[in-house]
Order: sequence, then C-alpha cells, then structure tokens
Amino acid sequence: MPASSAAASAPGPAQRLSIGQVLARLTPEFPDLTPSKLRFLEEQQLVSPARTESGYRKFSPGDVERLRLILSMQRDSYLPLKVIREYLVDLDAGRSPVPPGAASGPRPSMLSQERRYKREELVREAGATMMLLNDAITASVIVPAEVYGDEAVAVLKALVELSRCGIEPRHLRGFRAAAERELGLIESALVPISRRKDTSSRAHAAELAQEIAAQLEVVRGSLIRSALGRLAP
Repeated sequence: MPASSAAASAPGPAQRLSIGQVLARLTPEFPDLTPSKLRFLEEQQLVSPARTESGYRKFSPGDVERLRLILSMQRDSYLPLKVIREYLVDLDAGRSPVPPGAASGPRPSMLSQERRYKREELVREAGATMMLLNDAITASVIVPAEVYGDEAVAVLKALVELSRCGIEPRHLRGFRAAAERELGLIESALVPISRRKDTSSRAHAAELAQEIAAQLEVVRGSLIRSALGRLAP
C-alpha cells in the first residue's frame, strides 16, 4: 500500500480519545469503570493505547471496542483475565475462536445494556410468583432491592424450576453461608494487595477477586459433578 494511502487510513489525532473521553463513552454501560482500571488493563497488556510525546494515553475507536469486549466478557461471563487474554491473542492472530463462556445460539450485542426490573416485572419475566420471590428474599438467596438486574431474573427462573422438583428457597439457606465463606477466602488472598493504598493496587485487587471467584466456581462445579457421579446406578 502506498504511504499516502496508509496515512489516510490510519486513525488521525482527532479520532484518538483521552482516558476521560473513553470513560464518558463506556461508563453508561460499565458504571464501575475507573481510570485506574483502564490503566490496569493496559498493564495486563489487554489494550495498548497510543502515547503522545508528553506521555498521555490516546485510545483509537478500535481500542474502545476492544475495551467494551473485555469489560463485557468480565461482566457477563465472569471470565478471568488470562482466559480473555488468550481469546484476544487468537483474534489478533486472525483466527476465529469461539468466545469463552458463550452459550449456544445468537450472541447478544455488546452494545446492549442490562435491563432493570421492578418486583412485579421481575416476577413476570421469570414466570414466578410474588410468594416465591418473597421466599427467596427471606432465605437470602436474592438480595432485596428497589430494582433488579438480569442475574436476579436468572436466579428466580432457576428457583421456579427447582420448586417443580420440590426444592424450595428455604432449602437453599446454606448457599448464602457458603458464599460468605468463599468471600472470606477471597478477602484473605487479597490482604497483601489491599494493604497498599494506591489506585493501581485497588484495581488489581478488584480484578484478582474476580479471577479467584471464577476459579472457585470451577472447583465447585467439579465437586458437584463428581458427587452426581456417585448417584448413578
């Protein structure tokens, strides 16, 4: 390609965004996004923004879409950064890897935002009853709130199916205690990092907490599958 054509196709300075502009574009979809988290993702080599002569980061439109993909995979599938990095390496190499954690069927748009449901809407969306929702809240399986997200819908749908097998929310009280014990494990593992008060360390702690939670989920799933094997005749 001639140099003039390459220069014309390359993103110009006007197309590059500062950290503040990137946050303005992405925080409506990812409210927990902070400058320190953006810097942490760069430190982890998941995104590589350009630098000005003064050292300021400048993000291209491609960088913004890459960040949207990374953040969506973290939020929607709770994927550890290692898995996301491997997926991005395959994409960068021109391969067409299956998105990790993707369910079968059409993939939802990365641009869609999570819906919010009032109690009545949540019950209707999940095909549940208000009594089942109240029982789930009493059993601490669902946290009471003014509005609920898609995760609450998924949990309530699961409770509907479990109730058909005779498993009620009150039978699941131990799940909250188990979750609290896992949280204690995660907090213990983060003590060395949480003692450091800089913003980069806080972002690192938040990312590491998600990775530990994902690995605990793998172990828990394996234990359940192993126990199910003992039920086979």
